[in-house]
Amino acid sequence: MKPVKVSFEESIGKAVVEAGRCVGCGTCVLVCPFNCLEYANEKPNLVKECNVCGICAHACPQYEFPSSTIENLVFNRERKTDEAFGVYKRLVLARAADSQILEVCQDGGAVTAILLFALKNKLIDSAIVAKSEKEKPFFPRPILATTAEEILQSAGTKYFYSPNILAMAKAIEQKKNSVAFVGTPCQIRAIRKMQLAGLKKYITPLKLLIGLACSECFIYEGLMENHIRGKLGIDPHRIKKINIKGKMLVTLDSETVAIPLAEAKQYARKSCHFCADFSSEFADISVGGLGLEGWTFAIIRTERGEEIFSAAEKAGAITTKDSSLEQNALNLLIKLSTKKQATAKGASK
Repeated sequence: MKPVKVSFEESIGKAVVEAGRCVGCGTCVLVCPFNCLEYANEKPNLVKECNVCGICAHACPQYEFPSSTIENLVFNRERKTDEAFGVYKRLVLARAADSQILEVCQDGGAVTAILLFALKNKLIDSAIVAKSEKEKPFFPRPILATTAEEILQSAGTKYFYSPNILAMAKAIEQKKNSVAFVGTPCQIRAIRKMQLAGLKKYITPLKLLIGLACSECFIYEGLMENHIRGKLGIDPHRIKKINIKGKMLVTLDSETVAIPLAEAKQYARKSCHFCADFSSEFADISVGGLGLEGWTFAIIRTERGEEIFSAAEKAGAITTKDSSLEQNALNLLIKLSTKKQATAKGASK
C-alpha cells in the first residue's frame, strides 16, 4: 500500500493534534524518515519542514483508522455484530505459576509469565515494556527488555501513559528480530496501521503483540503529585501498588487507601476519550484485571497468540481456568467495551 503524499500539517497536525485527538503514542515520530518530528509533552512537534511523504498519516492510529480493513488483515474476517470486544478465539483466566512473579505483578502476572517463558525458550529475543522511574514512582518509560530481570522490573500497571512505540527504534538499532510488544489499545492499533501500510522495517521484528485493557490513562502531575502526594499526603515512594477495582486502590505497607473513581477521573487525559478500544481488539493476546483478584482475564485473538499462550500453558509457566467461572468479569468486559465506544462516539461529535 503506497502512502498518499500528504503533509504532517494537513493530516495529523490538523485532524489529530490540533483537534485534541492525539493520544501521544509517538508513532509518527518513529516512522518519519526525515526526522521532522520530535516527541515532547506527549505529542509530536514539527521541528523542521515536512518533506510531505505521507507516511505519518498512514501510521497514526487516530487518523482515518480503517477498522474493517485491519480486521481482515489480522483475523481474515470482520467482527460480527455480537462481538462487543472484537474478534477472539478463546477466553481464559490465567495466573503465573512462579511465586517471584506473583510478588510483583498486578493481578495474575500472566503477561510477565508469558514474556519470561518466551524469552527463556528463545521464542522472542526481547520485549518492549514500560518500566517505572526510580525518582518518580509509577511514572513509566518505554524500554527494550532483553533480560528476565528487566522484564520482572516492568511488572505491574502504572496507569500513566508510556509511549512504548518509541522503544521500537532501539529494537531496530540493536537488530532484534523476535520482539514482543506490550502496550495500550492505541499502540496496538498503530502497529496494525503500520502493518497495513507495509512499513516492514518496523513490523518484521515484532512476533507477539500483547494488548492491555485500558479505559484511560492519567496525568502524573495531577493524580500522583497534586492529589496523592498533595491532597492525601502520601509519599509516592511508599506505594507498593495501584489498582482499579471499582475504586482506585493505593496499596501501602500497612494499609490500602481508596480513591473514588470520580475523584481520580478529573486527572484523566482528555485525548483518551477519543479512543473507542477498551480491550486492545487488534492484539494477538489481550489482557485485563476486570475486577478479578489474583487472576488475569486473557483474550486469545490470533493463531500466533494461541501458539505462544498454549506453549506457556503446557510448560506450566501459567495456570489457567475456564473464563465461565467468572461471569462477572466477562460482563464487565462487555460493559466497559461498550462504554468506551459510546464515549468516543460522543467525544467525536
